[in-house]
Amino acid sequence: MIVNILYDDRQDKMEITDENINAIEKTVIACLETEGMDGTFEVSVSFVTNEEIKELNKLYRNVDSETDVLSFPLDDDEGEIIMLGDIVLSTEKIIEQAEEFGHSLEREMLYLVAHSTLHLIGYDHMDDEEKLEMRQREKEVMKELQLFK
Repeated sequence: MIVNILYDDRQDKMEITDENINAIEKTVIACLETEGMDGTFEVSVSFVTNEEIKELNKLYRNVDSETDVLSFPLDDDEGEIIMLGDIVLSTEKIIEQAEEFGHSLEREMLYLVAHSTLHLIGYDHMDDEEKLEMRQREKEVMKELQLFK
């Protein structure tokens, strides 16, 4: 499996390290492997401020509030590279939620990447059944990465 990740860091609240980038790649791969997917994939990951994610949330979801992560599936598997879509992470929310839940910034960031990647490949949580299935997949991925408490 090959996963190409395009990064765009448009914030100054949290340093994004090479270790973070490597961990994000492992998380995306773990999500795809959990689903039995194989091939060459592309995902973009953007790090933004609360202000920017609020604007995107309002524009694309008509929700006028900050959120931790947004997923924009492309569902483009016409070529050799399967373009899964875009993940947009609020680093301010990562910091806030890591503190709130009492775990590391990396663990919070990777959970959000796993959550968003599952959205990119078709999972959702609009009803209780979907939510339960998606949470189970998230737990599997976090256990695989040895990040689940």
